[in-house]
Amino acid sequence: MSDRTMARQVLLFISVLSLSSVHGQVSYSIPEEMAKGSLVGNIAQDLGLDIKRLKSGNARIHVGNSAEYIELNKERGVLLIKERIDREGMCRQTTPCALHFQIIMENPIEFYRVTIEITDINDNAPLFKKDAMKFEISESAVIGSKFVLERAFDSDIGANGLQSYSLNPTEHFILKLQGQADGSKKVEMVLQKPLDREKQEQISLVLTALDGGEPQLSGTVQIHVTVLDANDNAPVFTQAIYKASLVENSQRGTLLTTVSATDIDNGSNGLVTYSISSSIDGILDLFEIDESNGEVRLIGKVDYETAKHYQIDIEAKDQGGLSDSSKLVVDIVDVNDNSPLIDMMSTSKTIPENVPPQTIIAVMSVHDPDSDNNGVVNCVLSENIPFTIQSTSNGFYSLVTDSDLDRERDSEYNISVTCSDEGVPSLSSSVTLTLQISDVNDNAPVFERSSYEAYIIENNTPGLSISTVKARDADWNQNARVSYILEDSSVNGVPVSSYVSVSADSGVIHAVRSFDYEQIKDFQFRVKAQDGGSPPLSSNVTVKIMIQDQNDNAPQVLYPVQTSSSLVAEMVPRSADVGYLVTKVVAVDVDSGQNAWLSYKLQKATDRALFEVGLQNGEIRTIRQVNDKDAVKQRLTVVVEDNGQPSRSATVNVNVAVADSFPEVLSEFTDFTHDKEYNDNLTFYLVLALAVVSFLFITCLVVIISVKIYRWRQSRILYHSNLPVIPYYPPRYADTLGTGTLQHVYNYEVCRTTDSRKSDCQFARPCSQNVLIMDPSSTGTMQRMQNEKNILDEPDSKLEQKPPNADWRFTQGQRPGPSGAGGPPEMAMGTGPWPNPPTEAEQLQALMAAANEVSEATATLGPGTMGLSTRYSPQFTLQHVPDYRQNVYIPGSTATLTSNPQQQQQQQMLMQQQMAAQHQALQAQPSEAAAQPEPPKPAQTPASKKKSTKKEKK
Repeated sequence: MSDRTMARQVLLFISVLSLSSVHGQVSYSIPEEMAKGSLVGNIAQDLGLDIKRLKSGNARIHVGNSAEYIELNKERGVLLIKERIDREGMCRQTTPCALHFQIIMENPIEFYRVTIEITDINDNAPLFKKDAMKFEISESAVIGSKFVLERAFDSDIGANGLQSYSLNPTEHFILKLQGQADGSKKVEMVLQKPLDREKQEQISLVLTALDGGEPQLSGTVQIHVTVLDANDNAPVFTQAIYKASLVENSQRGTLLTTVSATDIDNGSNGLVTYSISSSIDGILDLFEIDESNGEVRLIGKVDYETAKHYQIDIEAKDQGGLSDSSKLVVDIVDVNDNSPLIDMMSTSKTIPENVPPQTIIAVMSVHDPDSDNNGVVNCVLSENIPFTIQSTSNGFYSLVTDSDLDRERDSEYNISVTCSDEGVPSLSSSVTLTLQISDVNDNAPVFERSSYEAYIIENNTPGLSISTVKARDADWNQNARVSYILEDSSVNGVPVSSYVSVSADSGVIHAVRSFDYEQIKDFQFRVKAQDGGSPPLSSNVTVKIMIQDQNDNAPQVLYPVQTSSSLVAEMVPRSADVGYLVTKVVAVDVDSGQNAWLSYKLQKATDRALFEVGLQNGEIRTIRQVNDKDAVKQRLTVVVEDNGQPSRSATVNVNVAVADSFPEVLSEFTDFTHDKEYNDNLTFYLVLALAVVSFLFITCLVVIISVKIYRWRQSRILYHSNLPVIPYYPPRYADTLGTGTLQHVYNYEVCRTTDSRKSDCQFARPCSQNVLIMDPSSTGTMQRMQNEKNILDEPDSKLEQKPPNADWRFTQGQRPGPSGAGGPPEMAMGTGPWPNPPTEAEQLQALMAAANEVSEATATLGPGTMGLSTRYSPQFTLQHVPDYRQNVYIPGSTATLTSNPQQQQQQQMLMQQQMAAQHQALQAQPSEAAAQPEPPKPAQTPASKKKSTKKEKK
């Protein structure tokens, strides 16, 4: 074909359609039989497309179920011949003959229609189906007799098709062409010269068929004429044109119609035979005629979609060779025998879940080759899916999203498209598209609980797993990969990261340190769960860690205080009844719950039959009447246990003195031995002790000399003074008659005793108990300690509060605890610790104010001695508080000072006389200066009548 010059026409039609998916149409016209790789047209230029768009859009040709003759060169943007195109093989006699296909592009999806018309070239010569035609013509044939010749068949069309015939030689016959209704030509051989069998029995002719192409092609067939005897009548058809209707898909052997022709000759010259002489290719494969009776029957399979009607040429011939022709027109009736054809032109396999509605996911074409309603197609989708189908143009549909997608709800869709025609019965076709929904990070992690609580026992090992937080993310893969982060916060000013840590992958919470319930009981923090999306999403949850107590603390005894330098003793009078409260052991346990439930037990005692300990309150009481046979010195060992598992305990030793007065028990408690601890390096401690003793000895000498000088000077002052020597009493001193309910505070001061080594003794009693504190380090000195509380602050008192006196303070270790008698110093009633010693005038005023209340308990002091007696009363009420401005009592005298000025003057004079006499007695007995007189015995009162005698302990 390269040496042929063919004119190629290109028709370009570009139009913008109303629907968005079809963007244009272009048509080309090319001749058939073009060489492979020949240029069809510049499709990119004709459609106004950029070559880059062809590449990025993955442009391709979609031809459906047809053969692929054209290919697209995306690099050049042109259409090329892929396979040789034979118009006759593709379209036969159909005109025009065209290729229809689409050019599809993606991202976004677009397609263009392309039509290529295949023009005919003269590549086929006219062809006769038979090699020769034979005629038997009677010699009697008249001039003008017609003999129908078989027509030639030319596959080409138009000017390239069959155009003319020629007959050679033309001595007896000439050709006559007669036009037909279908555009074809009937070829007849006409006798123009009578035949003479005697001259020429056989005549040979050559029939030539010519087309109109350039160059012109031709085909020939031999005609053999046998001259017969005379038969001067030809058969004649009853109808020039026969018509018949045939339903497609009819069974083979179906009768279409019966043709008939008559011949008036007699004998064999009147015998007619029928045959099909149609020049259309394939007719003889579909139809046949009975040569004797003219019945036309179906022998093949007709299809309305292939051909809608057929024209059959029928010939009737007698035995003499005369013939006539007729035409049978067969119309094919359509039936709904074709289901719609669905062709998926372009599909998306995966789309993200956040695509907007009306996003195209597939484009398809639907065709039904049936006619009328049998070819009308409607397409629908399966129900309950967020997609819809839209008709974009005739036979083309787009599958688009109809609403928002959610991969967490449906990660995959099987979209079933069903297309049905409107035939009766209706036929349908279905196709299923599987669409994957890709994930978008649109879901934050969600914790399984709104908050978490975890328990851990104190004293745990660091790194112990406490609890686990768990969050789930409805997304997929990386978007669902959850990491756990401990949010920055502080617990009691300390970063929470120093308490716990969180595993980023598993959410396991580990303890970073060992917890102590006594320091921290619970704390809380926040854990953030964050997914691996971009950008990441997160959520928070509160975790509360509660520390559980463990019995890791032994009870602590607050009272009585155990000291190594002094001995504390509780005094019980011999007149104490059964159930007398000796003291109370006060202990606390810093643990909690059952670990802090304390119980008190008496482990050892000098006399177990005398004392008992309250199991719950720790009160030590007498369980029988105290008698004279009971030892003065009693030692009790109390064990305090908690209720933990295993339990812990503490031991406290309680010293009890069974006596009615302090001097009675003084000698008993001074010989208590104290444990001494020795170190292996004995030499070092001996040298150190020698140096300390030497230093203390020199210091004591200086102090004793200074004290002696000071006392001598004070005695000189008192000797020349008119004021008596009065012992010191605290300004808040008060004592009731044993009927009160509040605590009382009092002080004893003895200046001299029979033992010169015990020249100074002070006694103090905290709260309602009598406590003896023996200090071995100070030889011969017995102190009675006083709590820092002052229980009564008399608003009417005119005495001035003095600064605290160290002799009347408690040390920190000597204060009772919360379960004992007193609380912290700041909670005590009164003004705090004892004031400094008052002046002589203040002492006189205090003595006069207290005289009236204590007059019933007075005892007469002998010459040269000083004494004070009082009544033991643990408690008193405010109604018994005396008015210090009323009466004054003077020790050693039975006189009572009243508010009468004359009486006060008399009493004052009497007191001065007694004090002067005492001073003279002291000077008269210098040898007894070191001896301390025995304190006077108290007067017989109702509270002290039970014990009148004391048992001296040797």
